Amino acid sequence: MTRDDRPNPSASAVQKLRLRYAKRGPLRFTSHRDVARAFERALRRARVPMAYSQGFNPHPKVSWIGASPTGVASEAEYVEIQLVEVLEPDELVRVLDAAMPPGLDLLEAVGVPVGTGGEALADRMEASRWRIEIPGVASDTLKAAWEGLVAAEVVEVERLTKHGMRTIDARSAIVTGWVEDDPVVSPSTTQPGPCGILVVVVRQLTPAVRPDDVLSALRVVAALEPPVPAKATRMAQGRLDDSGGLSDPLAPDRAARASACG
Repeated sequence: MTRDDRPNPSASAVQKLRLRYAKRGPLRFTSHRDVARAFERALRRARVPMAYSQGFNPHPKVSWIGASPTGVASEAEYVEIQLVEVLEPDELVRVLDAAMPPGLDLLEAVGVPVGTGGEALADRMEASRWRIEIPGVASDTLKAAWEGLVAAEVVEVERLTKHGMRTIDARSAIVTGWVEDDPVVSPSTTQPGPCGILVVVVRQLTPAVRPDDVLSALRVVAALEPPVPAKATRMAQGRLDDSGGLSDPLAPDRAARASACG
């Protein structure tokens, strides 16, 4: 990590790393563009030997995979970076996490071969599991609303986009879900009284169905109107299995690395 980190667009990448990071606390209100800027500043502070693109305005080779929307937290965000020197993944996690701003926490890094093709990480992201805390709504009330939602074939909701209002079918993306029987509320939820917690697995379709679309669908089918804004956290991303669970998208890379080392 002592290498001069000035861009060298002529150097070829010799290592690709897939990273999982968390977006926590007030940082969930930061836009993805600002998160990306903070991440690139941390790469420079940590003196990570990044590979750069060619051309008059070279950029570090950073590829974002399915970033969560502004306003939600996440324990399962993913990004790929390419380096011009080989680093141990655990060492990268240590130095890069130390350079990150509070609330942007690097959790894991896995190395993958460069230039051999293989499966794109984005192709493993079929669905997300969201945990939605809804202050002021009792669990029984939330269960009744959820049952109404899953019983419906189509639930159309409106979303404001840069091109105006758009109508989407929120129900078509929902795979499975449940209301927690003994909810453990995060410390940041200060609203007194009940707090129902919905866990829902949602396919990553186009257009994406977000946690606020699920809440809008509950409003459509059951007139559920939380008195304060809900807090959503993405807990996992990955491929769907037959039971509606999600596989770890980095598991194949860990297995390949273990096989190569063994």
